Amino acid sequence: MMDNSSWMTVYPEIVLLVMACVIALVDLFVKSPKRTATYALTLLSLGGVALLHALHADAGQTLYGFGRLVVSDPMGHWLRCFATIAVMVTLVYSRPYAADRDMLRGGELFSLSMFALLGMSFMISGQNFIVIYLGLELLTLSSYALVALRRDHTQATEAAMKYFVLGAMASGFLLYGMSMMYGATGSLELSAVFKAVASGQVNHQVLVFGLVFIVAGLAFKIGAVPFHMWIPDVYQGAPTAATLMIGGAPKFAAFAILIRLLVEGLLPLAFDWQQMLSVLAIASLLVGNLAAIAQTNLKRMLAYSTIAQMGFVLLGFVAGVINGQTTLAANAYSSAMFYMVSYVLTTLAAFGVIMLLARQGFESEEITDLAGLNQRSPLYAAVMAICLFSMAGIPPMVGFYAKLSVLQSLMVSGQSFYIGLAIFAVMMSLIGAFYYLRVIKVMYFDEPVTATTVSADLDVRVVLSINGLLVLVLGIVPGALMALCANSVARMLAV
Repeated sequence: MMDNSSWMTVYPEIVLLVMACVIALVDLFVKSPKRTATYALTLLSLGGVALLHALHADAGQTLYGFGRLVVSDPMGHWLRCFATIAVMVTLVYSRPYAADRDMLRGGELFSLSMFALLGMSFMISGQNFIVIYLGLELLTLSSYALVALRRDHTQATEAAMKYFVLGAMASGFLLYGMSMMYGATGSLELSAVFKAVASGQVNHQVLVFGLVFIVAGLAFKIGAVPFHMWIPDVYQGAPTAATLMIGGAPKFAAFAILIRLLVEGLLPLAFDWQQMLSVLAIASLLVGNLAAIAQTNLKRMLAYSTIAQMGFVLLGFVAGVINGQTTLAANAYSSAMFYMVSYVLTTLAAFGVIMLLARQGFESEEITDLAGLNQRSPLYAAVMAICLFSMAGIPPMVGFYAKLSVLQSLMVSGQSFYIGLAIFAVMMSLIGAFYYLRVIKVMYFDEPVTATTVSADLDVRVVLSINGLLVLVLGIVPGALMALCANSVARMLAV
């Protein structure tokens, strides 16, 4: 029989699972085309789960459950809290869009989103290769279904097929790498793997061989070059609601498995994976920014932008290895966490505006569709401009401070290679500023192509306004969020 502490580590996930099943059953009796009752119950359930995670994180305890299969620590709870809030915001933006496209015939959008969140939660809290992999598969299978939710739409079906095939290949990479680590160390638990690798008794070549496959699988999940080929096609082809569901909250889970596997489990191999991440970061910054310039489709441009943004996150992990297991290392990893939070916050608002501008039978996906948006709706043009300025790293938006914190963690080493990395990242950001500012120019200086007014439900207007305001306010006063990230990561490293 398990002790109570084991159940304490996962009871927010138990609540989430139970409510996902309840919502799937309740929806059978809902007749409203907009699924109002299902929508309200989903938001209440997710709000409760987010509150549970925030309370646990605030308590600051680190607990292991079920024979160290899962861990409950402040970093994990905050990441799960942020992921839950991101899913809530995504559903608020998505409901009007999905209703116009007959994607709410059943409650699949809500139940699949909750099961995807459950997968993220186990990815974030996993302390065992099997738990992390099962969480990943639950997330990806739910994501495939969400992308294909518009059954009569050929582009969505094609995007789902591409995502499925390439996702299966990446999952195979990750699983093979994990099996190599298990074969070499004799354990599936991260702390035991850490001890076995640190002992020096394991064949280094076997470890590096397994590490290559693990890094390749992780690179696919975050969309780093050269494992990025699925992102532009899936972002463009999927319904925008599904695009945001796979491009927002799952980034927290991706950050978590990076830090769980590479730092908690495989830190003795840091010299090896640091070199791999450096190459991935450089390639992602270069390819992402240069390819984005040529795009005319807004979703595709934001897909390449995502690839470049993930390059910055990887630089945070590279900087953590430079600085060793010290306070400086915690600052480097926390800068990567802060960057991920700011990126997801900005992405939510940007895709929220895209969905808001879409109408029944019309997708507002081309950059030219935003022409003259300031004349049609100054508020939504301002929100979109704030998001684009933030992605470009222009002060006082939160994206500027996120980029600055990562660059500082690289510069503090004083070594020429890492200073060169920081300079390269700045140069790529300057290139990136061009395609972000181009969209702002279209919104504010081009003539509108349509006189259609922009209208939205009250919940969408309120959430989108708060979302845009947070992107600005957290850039002006980033201290509290940065301290939260630093404290969470420091406690994780201290265990």
